[in-house]
Amino acid sequence: MANEVKHGVSLFSDYDIHLFKEGKHFKLWKKLGAHTIVHEKEDGVLFAVWAPNAATVAVMGEFNGWNRSSHQLAVRWDESGIWEGFIPGLTSGELYKYVIQPRNTDTFLEKADPFARFQEAPPKTTSMVYDSAYEWKDTEWVKQRNNHSLATPMSIYELHIGSWQRDGDGNSYSYSALIPRLVPYLKEMGYTHVELMPIMDHPFFGSWGYQVTGYFSPSAMYGNPDELRALIDALHAENIGVILDWVPSHFPGDAHALKEYDGSHLYEHEDIRRGYHPDWSSYIFNYGRYEVRSFLISSALYWLEEYHADGLRVDAVASMLYLDYSRNEGEWLPNDYGGNENLEAIALLKMMNDAVHEQAPGCVTIAEESTAWPQVTGATNEGGLGFDYKWMMGWMHDTLRYFGREPIYRKFHQNELTFSIWYYYTERFQLALSHDEVVYGKGSLFNKMSGDDWHKFANLRLMLGYMYTHPGSKLNFMGGEMAQREEWNHDAQLNWDVLKDERNLKLQNMVTKLNNLYTGQKSLHEMDFEEAGFEWTQLDRQDDCILCYERIAKDKDDFLLVVMNADQQTHYDYPVHVRPNLSYREIFSTDSEEWGGSGIHNAEPIAAVTADDDISEIRIMIPPLSLLIFKPEKK
Repeated sequence: MANEVKHGVSLFSDYDIHLFKEGKHFKLWKKLGAHTIVHEKEDGVLFAVWAPNAATVAVMGEFNGWNRSSHQLAVRWDESGIWEGFIPGLTSGELYKYVIQPRNTDTFLEKADPFARFQEAPPKTTSMVYDSAYEWKDTEWVKQRNNHSLATPMSIYELHIGSWQRDGDGNSYSYSALIPRLVPYLKEMGYTHVELMPIMDHPFFGSWGYQVTGYFSPSAMYGNPDELRALIDALHAENIGVILDWVPSHFPGDAHALKEYDGSHLYEHEDIRRGYHPDWSSYIFNYGRYEVRSFLISSALYWLEEYHADGLRVDAVASMLYLDYSRNEGEWLPNDYGGNENLEAIALLKMMNDAVHEQAPGCVTIAEESTAWPQVTGATNEGGLGFDYKWMMGWMHDTLRYFGREPIYRKFHQNELTFSIWYYYTERFQLALSHDEVVYGKGSLFNKMSGDDWHKFANLRLMLGYMYTHPGSKLNFMGGEMAQREEWNHDAQLNWDVLKDERNLKLQNMVTKLNNLYTGQKSLHEMDFEEAGFEWTQLDRQDDCILCYERIAKDKDDFLLVVMNADQQTHYDYPVHVRPNLSYREIFSTDSEEWGGSGIHNAEPIAAVTADDDISEIRIMIPPLSLLIFKPEKK
């Protein structure tokens, strides 16, 4: 058995405690949790846990035979509610839990450490002392990341680690085993970023990671923390950024975790009208409690600082902003002004975004926000929430609805393609075709398209072309890039066998081409968030389902012309309005035989001519269900 606990040892200064109580301590993982230190020439572990409602707190583990009372911590004198104690002889790798006796009860709670760096793999729930030995090799990547701007292209591959690929026995690959598989795949496909669905510790695999119990611990289902670091480092070595899904909106009620942590509603709001989420049968953080703010913002910065992640996609922001989210009348509690805005959550999100931008320069935050809440990406000092990007849910719904229609009816619904531009510049939007659109009976992207197989492939190619030429950064969920027919199943790997079909392989190759066009042509990304970067050139061809627009770089002479035909009709010698005194060369077509199309194309540069109405035009062939990109050249 390890030596008895020594008290009076602490990593906290008085200023740390002040910041903690004020909700402004954003590096709490360096103070709370289990830390290997040397005290009075003795190696050991210093434990610190926040449990203000506790009458006693002890540490139990393998070192003391899981004795629930032999190693008692002491509460600090400053009314912070923090319990501390140094146990000599312990090292990295020790398993432990806290035993908490709430005040005025005979009950003892066995709790995991909210600041544990590592947890045993489910169904086990024990925390582990963990010291990282990883030596990062991405200094140059981190240095250049500071130059990230709105002109930086972002083509994101959304990934669920547990079901992307699996081994021959059907087991998910570990972080380490993914390195030689995932990294070259993303590199070859031309993606600039990968977004990992939540890899924070979660007990239920079927939650996809959205029921988090360990806000500072990567899931042990896929390996240890340093193996995750190695995966991220390997991605950075190939110039691929890493976005982590982060879930501050709710947490599950597992007995070992945050719920009623010290016998009181410590992390969750005590009023069920604010503290329970009916959609997910989970619990909502008390955003007004300053110590909880410190906890959450520390978690956000932890993944950026300790794991070198390049950004956070913040889940379910709408559920945080609205007190009446998914609630009927009488089931929610208004704010102090009688409104439905969660003022405390708003304050938290603003503080989190400010902290990220101040302390993790070059890192981005992305809001999954599904309502018309104003200024999600607005500056906090101007009343905004401070996110860098927001998922464009309206664009996603309209686009999928449109391409699910039979072409004969599309001319009556052209607004589903054009409406997004009229409000696009109100926020900094990200176009997301995410996992949420290919589960629960919604079908795969491929099967959302109308028509028989030929038409589905053509429509999917056309929709992806439209996405990559529409302003905004891009996100595609795994499987969509190769036209998987089945909707996503987290209990199996993607159906990689579809690539044995030449049509699927060709579509996958087209996505690679689109990624390369998007990143290589400044006009497709440099002015994504400025109105001057996009211009309709023809909107009056709805009967033909034809749309024409320009994408424009900062150098206004650097532009691309996009011609989109969402009908099944082939057009020959079709007039398209253009800028004068130029020739136009077709550089891409979704209908190319290379991608599985019919191969109708414009082989030579086409010179602009002046029509009878003094408007310059080119006359081109437009294949059915196609998107063409033309690059101007001097005559």
